[in-house]
Amino acid sequence: MLHILDKILALLGPKGVLVEGRSTRATDGWGAQECLAPAIIRPTNTKELSEVMKLCYAQGQKVVTHGGCTNMTRGCTTGENELAISMERMTAIESVDITNRTMTVQAGVSLQTVQETAETNDLFFALDLGARGTATIGGNIATNAGGNQVIRYGMAREQVLGLEVVLADGRILSSMNQMLKNNAGYDLKHLFIGSEGTLGIITRAVLRLRPEMPSCTTALVATDKFSHMPRLLNHMEQALGGKLSAFETLWKSYYSIASRGYNQGQPPLNDQYPFYILIESSGANTESDKPQFLEALESALSQGLIVDAVLAESGPQQQAMWAIRDNIPALDTYQPLVLFDISLPISEMEAYLDDMHRNLATIDDKLFVATLGHLGDGNLHVAVELGNDTKNRKLAIEEAIYLPLQQRQGSISGEHGIGLEKKPYLHLSRSENEIEVMKQLKTLFDPTCILNCGKVI
Repeated sequence: MLHILDKILALLGPKGVLVEGRSTRATDGWGAQECLAPAIIRPTNTKELSEVMKLCYAQGQKVVTHGGCTNMTRGCTTGENELAISMERMTAIESVDITNRTMTVQAGVSLQTVQETAETNDLFFALDLGARGTATIGGNIATNAGGNQVIRYGMAREQVLGLEVVLADGRILSSMNQMLKNNAGYDLKHLFIGSEGTLGIITRAVLRLRPEMPSCTTALVATDKFSHMPRLLNHMEQALGGKLSAFETLWKSYYSIASRGYNQGQPPLNDQYPFYILIESSGANTESDKPQFLEALESALSQGLIVDAVLAESGPQQQAMWAIRDNIPALDTYQPLVLFDISLPISEMEAYLDDMHRNLATIDDKLFVATLGHLGDGNLHVAVELGNDTKNRKLAIEEAIYLPLQQRQGSISGEHGIGLEKKPYLHLSRSENEIEVMKQLKTLFDPTCILNCGKVI
């Protein structure tokens, strides 16, 4: 490996090959340090990465791509015989096209930077998630990230018009399409969106922007029955006429922890209720949108769908409410724990959760379990305390969570991907034929298995 590192050093210069501090780098959202690579390779553009991959392909050198490393599935775990390819020097925003509402960026730019750049141009980038300050666009695309506004705008896939990718052998596949409609043959970009770096390394992207909505109304409400939440979702969607942009659900187990220290004061609602929902709408009419939102809430209250509510009266109050939703670090008290990311039809959720809790109780009825999620798009996050960090305990908890999904046509991953963590359970959500085709695609694009080898499949 020293031989290939010398060649990469000559190609990229001393800033392009990082040796110091690699072993202490976080490789997931919990801060795990699983980078055993002898070096972190840091190209500055697609051409440099292409030349690096030509060298790696010729030598059979395995690589693992690192973006913001905020994943929850050990997707950035890097062994001592692998090189880490970091996108941290590929952070350019190349252009913003106001007329076509697009932004062309390098893969290492952070999600928050994209959001802020769009905002300065009176535009809006629809993807949003709690790790926005660290997560990179390349990583978001590679995992087909979801986030807080999927219900209205879709997942990362829906925000991407074009991609540039470096293949395993160093070839550059550039499909930097800027059009909403392009049916000229296969749309190859979709093969790489959600492939977690196993088919190619994303280097640049053309992102779709939307008009910025001047009106944004946010409320935190509480309800006393699970069955009220899907009814409330349908009610708000109908009453708001397509303006609903977020419907985030928080179980008491999570809310009571995440709301502590809220804005240096009392949380917006006390923690006596079993379920909380963060509801947000966005629109173009600053005069009528808020009254319409309030009318929808009042109607829901009269129907008994909600039992308490508080409306954000300012931007800081909106941000403080979202800070509760995004306060995943509050769960650190219960480490070691596992955060699950599951998806299933809304109609199956309540029965699934009952089964899940019964399964967990047979393992240990004192385990702390916190639930939250994007109920509007069928995605739930379940954090489970391990109690003791043994392999058998973790395996039992994983089976308690994953096995009931299969009979309900659910998914073991709603938005976090597979990585190493979920690979043993992929068969619960994908058929034998689907997995076989995935393997065939992997062999086609990466015949010697040097790209994130061993992940996903």
